Amino acid sequence: MGILNNIFSKIFPSAQAAVGNVTDAVKEKVGNMTDNAKNATNDAVQNQQNSENKTPISEVDVMSILDNLAKKYPEKLNWKTSIVDLLKLLGIDNSLDARKKLAKELNYTGNTDDTASMNVWLIKEVMKKIAEKGGNVTHLFS
Repeated sequence: MGILNNIFSKIFPSAQAAVGNVTDAVKEKVGNMTDNAKNATNDAVQNQQNSENKTPISEVDVMSILDNLAKKYPEKLNWKTSIVDLLKLLGIDNSLDARKKLAKELNYTGNTDDTASMNVWLIKEVMKKIAEKGGNVTHLFS
């Protein structure tokens, strides 16, 4: 699992669980089908799994989820503007190496040794990806 998917799973846990449960249920039903039906169903399940990163989850109020997490966190975090703090809030490795991996995963074209620029780009890009996935983060961009 990539770092971005890990972020999604922390923010959208119930939606991810629902997708996994549906996929598991479909796979279970495949056991009792003819070979042609099995192949068609397996293809459909594979296509669904391949599109999970592209399919928006119903709109989720990410601000509320993250604000609630931040209230319980022992230190004040600037997760809205800091990729380091966002990752920390979600319990995900926020080391420089992890952030460089995330930058590579998101096709960052800048210099990863310029960590300030990379970090600013990462928080904006991650928030865009969360929005694409169905997270309501629009007031972060205003």
